[in-house]
Amino acid sequence: MNKAKYINFLFLLVLISSCSLTKGLKENEYVLYRVKLEGVEKSDKNALSGLVRQNPNTRIPVFNTSIGVAIYRFGEWTFDSTKHINRREKLLQERQVLIDRQKAEEELSRREVKRYTKINNQLASLEKKLEFGNFFMRTGNPLVVYDSIQTADSQRQMNFYLANNGFFDAYVEFDVKKRGKKAEVTYQITEKEPYIIDSVYSRSDDENIYLLLDKNKNLTEIKSKSRYEQSQISRERQRVEDFLKSNGYYTFSKSYIEYNVYKDTLEKTVVVEQIIRKPEYDDFHRVYTLDSIFFSIDAPSDLVFDEESKVTYNDINFTIYRDRYSEKIISSRIFLEKGALYNKTDVLETQRQLANLDLFRFVNISFDTLGTVLRPRIFTQPNQKYLITNQLGASITEQVPGPFLSHSLRNRNLFRGAEIFEFNFRAGLEGVVSATGEGGVFRSRELNTSASIIFPQFLVPFNKYSLERFGRYNPRTRTLIGYNYVDRPEYTRESVNGILAYNWNTRNLRQQFSFSLLDANFIRSNLSNDFREILEGLQNQGNNLINSFLPSYVSSISGQVIVNFNQYGAFQKNRASLWRIFVESGGTTLNFVNRDFVENRSLAYFQFLKFQSDFRRYIPISAKQTIAYRLNLGLAKPYGISNGILPYEKYFFAGGSTGIRAWQPRRLGPGSYTPPTNEDGSFDYRFEQPGDILFEGMFEWRSKIYGYFDGAFFVDFGNSWTFQDDPTRPGADFKFDRFYKELAVGTGLGLRMDFDFLVLRLDMGVKAVDPARPEGQRFILGNFFNSFLGERGQTVFNIGIGYPF
Repeated sequence: MNKAKYINFLFLLVLISSCSLTKGLKENEYVLYRVKLEGVEKSDKNALSGLVRQNPNTRIPVFNTSIGVAIYRFGEWTFDSTKHINRREKLLQERQVLIDRQKAEEELSRREVKRYTKINNQLASLEKKLEFGNFFMRTGNPLVVYDSIQTADSQRQMNFYLANNGFFDAYVEFDVKKRGKKAEVTYQITEKEPYIIDSVYSRSDDENIYLLLDKNKNLTEIKSKSRYEQSQISRERQRVEDFLKSNGYYTFSKSYIEYNVYKDTLEKTVVVEQIIRKPEYDDFHRVYTLDSIFFSIDAPSDLVFDEESKVTYNDINFTIYRDRYSEKIISSRIFLEKGALYNKTDVLETQRQLANLDLFRFVNISFDTLGTVLRPRIFTQPNQKYLITNQLGASITEQVPGPFLSHSLRNRNLFRGAEIFEFNFRAGLEGVVSATGEGGVFRSRELNTSASIIFPQFLVPFNKYSLERFGRYNPRTRTLIGYNYVDRPEYTRESVNGILAYNWNTRNLRQQFSFSLLDANFIRSNLSNDFREILEGLQNQGNNLINSFLPSYVSSISGQVIVNFNQYGAFQKNRASLWRIFVESGGTTLNFVNRDFVENRSLAYFQFLKFQSDFRRYIPISAKQTIAYRLNLGLAKPYGISNGILPYEKYFFAGGSTGIRAWQPRRLGPGSYTPPTNEDGSFDYRFEQPGDILFEGMFEWRSKIYGYFDGAFFVDFGNSWTFQDDPTRPGADFKFDRFYKELAVGTGLGLRMDFDFLVLRLDMGVKAVDPARPEGQRFILGNFFNSFLGERGQTVFNIGIGYPF
């Protein structure tokens, strides 16, 4: 056994040494080992680092080796370019034979056509291999050998960057230290004082443009008293072009805009002059107005010949294929008016809102010009009538993968009024922990099906003029009827629901709104004997949770606002935030009926108010590191006929892979309630813990590791509570004088595989502060280091798809 250990150790040393970065370098070649930037105080160090043309390979600490380089070298060792070149020549000759036959007007057989397609695919693959190498070469990284030319280029780019950002007197020097076969490059940046914009003014030979810009000068992107930045001028040039094109100047472009920057080297200030040049062959820029608008829907194919319908509606001349589309709906999404000034914003808005109807394959807008009059022509082509999607996949719940099958049917233009009909079906299995105390993870069977119609307008109670008034906001009315079935170890639950909801959004898509005028659910549950006994036992102790599982009717109205700042979810280089606010009122109509009438019915009814605020923020701190956090607050208050009980689906639950990850899903809290204990003294987390109040915060630091692999360090905190005392769960109620002492804290590490289209996630959460323990004993993070993975139940592994927030 000892000999085997020594042999494995020696093998590891040989393997590491064989992957040495300096191995195989030629004379006067040096591996780039380290790059440093010094002297950066006021400028953006991350931006300057991004201008470095050569960066060292990612290395294994201590060892002079890199896994990426090792993989690339293995690829080079196994790569034979001659073989691929010879193969390419043979394929080119074979393809040329087929091309010559086509030129000679010989008809190719079906087999030969397939062969021709296959040759093209093989040639594309060979070209990719010859350019980028084999799989290992594309996966790994070539050794970065120091290149003095690229270092000088990096220096030059940094000087440009500093000058373009107000550091006109700055300069960059570099120093290269060579030790053995390693090179270390240090860029020394001398910033000096940045120049401040003292003032900015416009000058134009066109008086109308000058007056228009002067009247709106407060909108300028060039801000006085700020540091000079070239990007401000670029943004201002684009803003002026867009602004003038939105005020009738159809032919204006930013090539007519020039800037002069006058420096005061003593005061370190600049004055920016903006000049609007006049056209070369005219004395001033022309303003254009719109003439009649033409809208045409062509046949879906050139092979289809059918009669076209021509009609005029709202000064728009329609030519519609087979008269299958509503001119009224389409005109509400066209914001061009005869006699109005040309407005680029209205053109783009028209194109976007017509595309939002999901009726057309494309929307093209062109203009015929006659003097200073523009005749808009909008060309479209119908999208396919039916869209069928089948999906087979898996989700992960309770650390168990659950397969699912989904089917959807989409029927466009159902009643020829741009309506969308959707039918959805989904059946799957999910992992759940039994609420009756049985050990292990069970399979929950779920089936959901629904049919909905989406109308591209607001229906009742809005009047006929609302269509034109709200067209810019992509209004939609959604009607739905659905059926849901859940089969868990402790109960089966069926529900039939109907929804009438309105959706719309602002023109810049930053705010999205939804308002559910009706959300009605008929629910029926069938409880197992063990689960019924548990609920009846809780009822005897004063907890009426059993009422949540009675045959019931749950209705509500709700509204939601989503404010998306800077495209949150794209996870780009810019900061972004998202704030979702949800408000729901359940059983509101029951306030207008006699309570005796309701209580004499066979169904249970609920009245409640629910509120949720979910804020998320994403902050990049470098090209490879980001910080993200989330704050989530929820309140659900039953009242009236509910007798202190909510429908089970309306409760809040804490813990899980998208919440406080050191606790299993739905198992944290409420408050300082102490769960039952197992024989070894550890807590029994088999039971779900519903609450009326939820507060949770999540902080996560994310960093690139290597290739597709990202790492994360996170800290989560929060808990759930009830509004009223719960005799079966002492300490569950919310009190201002102690709630902060009952905040659970979990921390841990995460590993993610980011494939752009899919993110696989593994998080290890560790309980740091457990409110279920007596005061003074709640900090338990130290227990994690006393034994492997800490005490029983202290460490929880979460497997998920996508980022947690």
